[in-house]
Amino acid sequence: MQRLVLWLYGLLLWLATPLLRRKLRRRAVAEPGYAQAVDERFGDYTQPADAGFVWVHAVSLGETRAAAILLAQLRAQQPGLRLLLTHGTATGRAEGARLLRPGDVQVWQPWDTPGAVRRFLQHFRPAVGILMETEVWPCLVAGCWEQGVPLVLANARLNEKSRDGALRLAWLARPAYASLAAVWAQTEGDAERLRQVGARSVRVLGNLKFDVRPNAALLAQGRAWRAGLARPVLLLASSREGEEAMWLQYFKQNMAPGQCGKAQAAINNDDAAPQWLIVPRHPQRFDEVAALCQAAGLSVARRSQWDGAPPVADVWLGDTLGEMALYYGLADVALLGGSFAPLGGQNLIEAAACGCPIVLGPHTFNFAEAAELALRAGAAQRVADLAEGAALACALARDAARHQAMQASCQHFAQAHSGAAHAMAQAVLALLAHH
Repeated sequence: MQRLVLWLYGLLLWLATPLLRRKLRRRAVAEPGYAQAVDERFGDYTQPADAGFVWVHAVSLGETRAAAILLAQLRAQQPGLRLLLTHGTATGRAEGARLLRPGDVQVWQPWDTPGAVRRFLQHFRPAVGILMETEVWPCLVAGCWEQGVPLVLANARLNEKSRDGALRLAWLARPAYASLAAVWAQTEGDAERLRQVGARSVRVLGNLKFDVRPNAALLAQGRAWRAGLARPVLLLASSREGEEAMWLQYFKQNMAPGQCGKAQAAINNDDAAPQWLIVPRHPQRFDEVAALCQAAGLSVARRSQWDGAPPVADVWLGDTLGEMALYYGLADVALLGGSFAPLGGQNLIEAAACGCPIVLGPHTFNFAEAAELALRAGAAQRVADLAEGAALACALARDAARHQAMQASCQHFAQAHSGAAHAMAQAVLALLAHH
């Protein structure tokens, strides 16, 4: 029965192949990376066939950054490691290219049909497969099982919404989770939900992102720029669609360009008005966010066009990749994007590691335990909406004692939960030794 279910699922995705190709062409208009090596997605490769890779699948930007932390540990413990790196998004692939060394290979994730998966596995013959965080694909898991490739889910997380969806599709999802060689969960809550959907050999090894070490040069540059400013800098970090509009509404109601917020005008002069910095989560939205701010009558200084220190503008726009440490160093307080719209939040651990106090919106279900731990540690505070968050950020930035206490709490919080990278690297190497 299960073979029939998997065959029907694979047939459905094979029939959807023309739709995928059309979607890739459309996305390539805004992000040319999607037009790169499209045939790889269907199991056709220009690279010579080979074997013995440690295969890591990191679908997008966040997963690739988490994978980088694990890979650093793996390479330290096994210097001759050869990496096969796969992705599903253009931003993930661009970030992953920075992790490659001579002998490594990078290709797209195979489309989850039996044929594409079979060609992928036969071409590269990985020694072990590591899926980062959430990426469990039925045909991919089944193909690894059939060909004897141990496949693990690392830094694994599963929120309640995703668990409920997997339970509704239990006829398809449960065998996939059950066929994984191991699952290394971020938290006890994630582990329990993963067991509920069929995962076996589940262990809690922690969250790789607690092992992140911010780029010291970028962090120092951001702090140096901040030290030269006479007013606080507030950051809307990794903002998602709809959140910039919420921020603009707050800005128009409470501030005029170059003036204090109405709520703070009575106790602060105009020189202390906060400088806002917005860093959209997705690079394809940089132009959109710039246009949105300009349409509201605000001057915008894009980071990609700065010549040295940040110029005078109503809004600074962080439109570069790989510079979050600089932005967190430059900011007094960060509002966490994805948490003010019902999108589940973004990674708050990097902000904490940079010593930047965090304001959370109501929606952090993708990082529920990390958010709760940050709140308990005093590294973050939660608000009901973005307007309340912006007002709180202003207050925190102007209260030196409170701000310093939160900075110290951030760094303690980030350091207290480290160690996952070493544990996962050891577990990967144990699998390799027995394969």
